[in-house]
Amino acid sequence: MFDLINGLPVHPLIVHAIVVLLPLAAIGTVAIALVPRWRAPYGPLVTAAAIASVILLPIATSSGEALERHVGDPGRHAAMGDMLIWFAVPLAVLALALTYVARRAAAGRALVGPHWLPTAVAVLAVVAAVATGVQVYRVGDSGAKAVWADQVQASHH
Repeated sequence: MFDLINGLPVHPLIVHAIVVLLPLAAIGTVAIALVPRWRAPYGPLVTAAAIASVILLPIATSSGEALERHVGDPGRHAAMGDMLIWFAVPLAVLALALTYVARRAAAGRALVGPHWLPTAVAVLAVVAAVATGVQVYRVGDSGAKAVWADQVQASHH
């Protein structure tokens, strides 16, 4: 199903969306974690980018498996790509939590739980954002090496 569109592999098309959205979600999550007044206005946008990434990741994985049948095993890139969802889901959940806390505060409703909970969520969100950013880089780097390493090395000989 996620093989080709107009004769082009779906995988790079989907991956480029993730490469834009997921780092933006990570940067946005850090921003709303560190600047609480930005949570209400920008939190929904940050959360939407993170959720869109979570939705696109299984499509990227499936299309990568379809591409693998055409071009061969991408090595460790496939395994690293499979793990990216486990970084994106916590990021989306924590971005949503930060936004929820801000919306409740803006509506004048108290948050149920300990007073330190928003700070703990913000700290966890920053940790998740940094980890996600690092993993996106690692997956992208391994994918670029899988695709281009042989051609670049051949041009230097």
